[in-house]
Amino acid sequence: MGVYLSTPKTEKLSEDGENDKLKFGLSSMQGWRATMEDAHSALLDLDNDTSFFGVFDGHGGKVVAKFCATYLHREVLNSEAYAAGDLGAAVHRAFFRMDEMMRGQRGWRELQALGDKINQFTGIIEGLIWSPKGSDSNDRHDDWSFEEGPHSDFTGPNCGSTACVALIRNRQLVVANAGDSRCVLSRNGQAYNLSRDHKPELEAERERIQSAGGYIQMGRVNGTLNLSRAIGDMEFKQNKFLSPDKQILTANPDINIVELCDDDEFLVLACDGIWDCMTSQQVVDFIREHINTEESLSAVCERVLDRCLAPSTMGGEGCDNMTMILVQFKKPITPTQDSSGEEQSAGETEHSETQ
Repeated sequence: MGVYLSTPKTEKLSEDGENDKLKFGLSSMQGWRATMEDAHSALLDLDNDTSFFGVFDGHGGKVVAKFCATYLHREVLNSEAYAAGDLGAAVHRAFFRMDEMMRGQRGWRELQALGDKINQFTGIIEGLIWSPKGSDSNDRHDDWSFEEGPHSDFTGPNCGSTACVALIRNRQLVVANAGDSRCVLSRNGQAYNLSRDHKPELEAERERIQSAGGYIQMGRVNGTLNLSRAIGDMEFKQNKFLSPDKQILTANPDINIVELCDDDEFLVLACDGIWDCMTSQQVVDFIREHINTEESLSAVCERVLDRCLAPSTMGGEGCDNMTMILVQFKKPITPTQDSSGEEQSAGETEHSETQ
């Protein structure tokens, strides 16, 4: 059945965790797809004050999503901006670093190690031969660009991934997004989109694509991709006369900074396998209906996945890989402003982005 299986894989990878400030649950499921290309990160304690959550929806393969799940939070943590307390700048830079790190010999080798078993073996062998020598080589932040070998001219992968991540530090919530995965906040039961789905038909996206020499056909960038921002997909980022944020496709994330209040109940990060089937408000309503009756937050996520899974592949919706993270705020936070309005981007947020 092409990209679909004859019967869906409904086994789920689920996880729960908590600290003194947050509880989280997550679940992922391959579903009808022939392969699982989603990945995720969930770190309650990125440091003593900060939690990090992310969903990554791969396309054309799984390796870029897995690469982001492995390395994006590390780049945030290792950045000068993070050390200076600027979480927004830190995560913004980390998105671009993913594209930089996946180039060259080291990038090729790391992607091989995250791929299929035969590629993993090849990556390990080349690592033994070509990785920088020295006791401190693994701790040097710039080893990626220094490693040489037969793939030193590797321009990066032609598969890619969305990335939607949330950092929570005390009352500050920072959301970064590139692609059509989504982050939603429930405030007094009202769904607030904290990210924007990056689709080619959006005016700003269309202008950038066309200015860079690309085109949109049947709602797809150059007739192939149905999203306009992603990590990876280096074939769309080869114009040497344009900066990374001006390419046909860009990893440039929207950054949304939110002041949390005690009306805020929980946060949802999920790939489009969920949002294609349910609106943000429907997901919030569903969670609120079940969050106090299920034994864990991951069990709530599993119910959402089962709710979205299509009975067959005839319609298309409900046939994608599905990944969802649910983060519940445990301690009351001093209120800032009341919320109002229907499903929308949170009006109380400070929103900065680079087009």
